Amino acid sequence: MIFSMTGFSVAQRELPAGTLTVELRAVNHRFLDLTVRCPEEFRAFEGAMREKITGGVARGKVECRVGFNANAGSVGELKLDQPLLQALIAAANAAKALAPESGDLKLGELLRWPGVLTQAAPQAEELGEACLSLLVEVIKDFTASRGREGEKLKAHLLERVAGMEQIVAEVKPRVPQLVEDYEARLKARFLEAMGTLDDDRVRQEIVMFAQKIDVDEELSRLSAHVEEVRRILDKGGAVGKRLDFLMQELNREANTLGSKSVSVETSRASMALKVLIEQMREQIQNLE
Repeated sequence: MIFSMTGFSVAQRELPAGTLTVELRAVNHRFLDLTVRCPEEFRAFEGAMREKITGGVARGKVECRVGFNANAGSVGELKLDQPLLQALIAAANAAKALAPESGDLKLGELLRWPGVLTQAAPQAEELGEACLSLLVEVIKDFTASRGREGEKLKAHLLERVAGMEQIVAEVKPRVPQLVEDYEARLKARFLEAMGTLDDDRVRQEIVMFAQKIDVDEELSRLSAHVEEVRRILDKGGAVGKRLDFLMQELNREANTLGSKSVSVETSRASMALKVLIEQMREQIQNLE
């Protein structure tokens, strides 16, 4: 299956301790750029969350958000670190002895000191396991949504591929006809200017003209690249970078076809090819 880099999924679960929410969203990016935002009580499980996400996503700017609203009855007991508080009071008294003009350290300031008051987290291990379990569900839905979008993009690309194949098929038989038309015009000019034909000169001019407008190699490479695009799309997986490279090659051949053009039909074919290639390139930027 082919996956789009754009996706979104969110799920919520009611737990005895509160409401847990996990959200995944992704947009285009050249590489995998993963950000995990979660409350402190889930920070110990961030590594496991990253591992699960990277197991299912190869490329894109991905953001994972974890939210937890604790129930009032599940708030853990507050604990006072008495040794730390005593050390802070002693330090404050020593500082006041050195600077008597300074104000007293308030009780609220002491209690807000990091580590003085701690609150037991409600069942940290259970919360972590629930978070990872919910994340697996979110990843599954997230992957399915990216897959559906990827299949739509694949269908869009295959339509453009069919259009390119039709253009190449129409141009190929035109080249010999262009040479024949040129030969007829050249002979007519010789007869008009000289009243006779110089067969050797005509043949030389025809050879030079045929070499100048020979686009068989470009058309063959276009066909080969288009066939490779089909093969990559059929194979699936992470195809974005390979298809982007092929778009560069296709555009190069379409430009060469246009530069060798000596007819309105060939010029139009070159322009039509470049339009299709650009349309494909825009969509390929969305593929993983």
